[in-house]
Amino acid sequence: MHDNNDIAIYIHWPFCKSKCPYCDFYKELYININQDDIINEYITSLYRYHELLPDRCVKSVFFGGGTPSLILPHNIEKILNTVCKLWPLYSDPEISLEANPNTDSATLFSDLKQAGINRLSLGVQALNDTDLHFLGRTHNTADARQCLEKIVKTFDNHSADLIYARPEQKLAQWHDELKEITSYGLKHLSLYQLTIEENTVFARKNIKPLSEDKALEMYKFSGDFLAAKNYPQYEVSNYAVPQFASRHNLTYWQGGEYIGIGKSAHGRLKINNKHIATVYPFIDEELTQQQRAEELIIMGLRLTKGIDKKTFKKICGLNLYDCINLSKLHILEELHLIKDTSDHLYATKCGFPVLNQIINELCV
Repeated sequence: MHDNNDIAIYIHWPFCKSKCPYCDFYKELYININQDDIINEYITSLYRYHELLPDRCVKSVFFGGGTPSLILPHNIEKILNTVCKLWPLYSDPEISLEANPNTDSATLFSDLKQAGINRLSLGVQALNDTDLHFLGRTHNTADARQCLEKIVKTFDNHSADLIYARPEQKLAQWHDELKEITSYGLKHLSLYQLTIEENTVFARKNIKPLSEDKALEMYKFSGDFLAAKNYPQYEVSNYAVPQFASRHNLTYWQGGEYIGIGKSAHGRLKINNKHIATVYPFIDEELTQQQRAEELIIMGLRLTKGIDKKTFKKICGLNLYDCINLSKLHILEELHLIKDTSDHLYATKCGFPVLNQIINELCV
């Protein structure tokens, strides 16, 4: 759980070597980029946030993207040195960076560790070359395997992303990929169902994902398989060896405060008892208690532990029951899709696959 003084920092690096056909996030191609100018802009932003939030303690820094492993290690170090100069850090801060296998070099991971990264998340996405090509990835399976072996040797904390429910994908094939990815000894896994988002190349090509029934079968299988391998599920798409859940991402899901640096980055802050939504650079919007409450419901129900009712009230100032549709809550309980205890409200194992519908029903 977070303390009133805690803050997390998200550094968004939007640049990629290529754009994946399924991705609808803000991206720019890494062409003719003056990296030093961008890093200096980020550092200026950190100083400005320090003027606004001088007394906070940083618990995590997350370099996301895009492809943050394109950032030169000395620039990673420059950003982290600035963070350390401006704010005190937890004694064991989580400093994460997302990497793609197509940016690997002989010393990349050791250089990143030397720069201050202590958690590496690798965008594997698939463990066969046919599907990697389909997904528009510019690495192959051999590249991914080589990187996986390197990161478990270099870092004590590590994660990998995979995408499932690809067209024509078979459960047996997915089983093989899960067996392989768990064989490396990673501490954390993120599994994302392929969805065809508007305004993506896949949408324009009318690519059809796997059927809902087969996707659900894979989702349920993944949870059971990973639990047996000591990766219990702690969030809709995330599984971790106990004590290795992403502390940075828990900040989002538990309603903590965070700063967003970089194009399309956003943040959530509480200043002078006001809820502030920020969009980079320095566009602020005050949220009502009800708006913040709805965000807490949407994010909190993603966790297997769900929403802590006391924390909910502490953050937004409202009682949870005043922010949800109680008649719908009772129906969802009767259907065994949600569980309401004295301390928490959470989606059940049966409820997770239909979480979006549950949230739509509950939000007043």
